[in-house]
Amino acid sequence: GQQYHTLYRKTIDRGSVRRMYDGVLNIYKEAGFTSHDVVAKLRGILKQKKIGHTGTLDPDAVGVLPVCLGKATKICDLLTDETKTYEAVLRLGIVTDTQDMSGKILEEHPVNCSKTEIINCVEGFLGEQMQIPPMYSALKVDGKKLYEYAREGKTVERKARPVTFYEIKICEMDLPEVTIRVSCSKGTYIRTLCHDIGEKLGCGGAMQHLTRVRVGRFQIQDACTLSQIEELVREARLEEKLAAVDEMFGELPKAYVSPAFDLLIHNGNPLRADQFVVSETEENGKQQLRMYDSKRIFMGIYEYHKHHHIYKPKKMFL
Repeated sequence: GQQYHTLYRKTIDRGSVRRMYDGVLNIYKEAGFTSHDVVAKLRGILKQKKIGHTGTLDPDAVGVLPVCLGKATKICDLLTDETKTYEAVLRLGIVTDTQDMSGKILEEHPVNCSKTEIINCVEGFLGEQMQIPPMYSALKVDGKKLYEYAREGKTVERKARPVTFYEIKICEMDLPEVTIRVSCSKGTYIRTLCHDIGEKLGCGGAMQHLTRVRVGRFQIQDACTLSQIEELVREARLEEKLAAVDEMFGELPKAYVSPAFDLLIHNGNPLRADQFVVSETEENGKQQLRMYDSKRIFMGIYEYHKHHHIYKPKKMFL
């Protein structure tokens, strides 16, 4: 049943058949591209407008950028909320206005800390933290992006936000450079982490390089560059790299309606438990289900409402 939604929908465009893709692509964003650039280039490659990315990655950074196509654009927010893993090179002894090495150097200090002090400092950031977003970021204050204020030479007060570091470990230490691997919650700025580590050590710090190695289930070893995507499209093999929409909800049991109730689900109507069959029978008590029609085409996520004893659509992908 996967092929129904991982393959394509056909639309007639001035008399010709044009492919419309639905699913998520794991893109390897190369240095120099913004996330918006990646989406714009994919629209040209795929000849498809309905494309959205799942959270920005700095132009100088590289790595995993999941991109949603067609029906999958409805889950952009879901993927933005996923935990992420990064590998970053922290340059100690330097403070910049952007918190990375692309910015203007504001301070330079000798790095006199011991390796033990650095290890203890880095590990001290593990867990829940309050982080002040950097001025050079796309967050908006009073309807204006922070980096726009920064370019005008203005500093705006920013509220500290809760973030969580699930893992922080040092991979390599060749002072003044320290390579760290970080798994964290959404909304975390690794540039700011580098700055904060340097500040806590007393010598300053800035991010020298950043690679995003994971976003949720998407890993860097499986990511494709834009040129590789172009080649796959030419060879009509893009489906090999396209993750189906329903795969994003893999933790939920599947349920299939019988042919008599196809019309109900196609119209997004609520369903009773006797109108579908759950593939994992012991999972009937689950609050949410992946719902398919009788032809095994994914329709959406249904949620159980105890008061009415029915399942109602939570998110539909008709």
